[in-house]
Amino acid sequence: MLQTVVNYIIFEKNTMHTLQKEIRLPAHPRGFHLITSLIAKELTGLEQIRLGLLQVFIMHTSASLTLNEDADPTVRMDFESHFNKMVPENAPYYKHNYEGPDDMPAHIKAALLGSSVLVPITNGEMNLGTWQGVYLCEHRDNGGSRRLICTAWGE
Repeated sequence: MLQTVVNYIIFEKNTMHTLQKEIRLPAHPRGFHLITSLIAKELTGLEQIRLGLLQVFIMHTSASLTLNEDADPTVRMDFESHFNKMVPENAPYYKHNYEGPDDMPAHIKAALLGSSVLVPITNGEMNLGTWQGVYLCEHRDNGGSRRLICTAWGE
């Protein structure tokens, strides 16, 4: 049986707030890394938004972002193992290989996962599910620092 839950948040005074910040992440090893708390810590001003959206965009083509489980670290390990089997290095048909054997697979993995996530904001905080977190998906062996553009808007 389908159960519908309807929650409405209505505010009397409509004042649009926007904020945008670039966050520079330190280099991470290849793999899937939780960055939710880092984003929350860096986004001062988010508390002004009671109802809105946060877009997190990564400014790179060989790393990506996704939302998934934040409780069990083996989930992130399994993601890395699966993506390495699904998109192997040294495939004989790769033409773009002058930056190393991990480069073209990194571009493919980034294209599959995407360059941004969209998260609801409720009462000044990211409104993620109980077990959800934002992942930095580093697909290069030595990807270096990464830059995120975080844009929040709402009332």
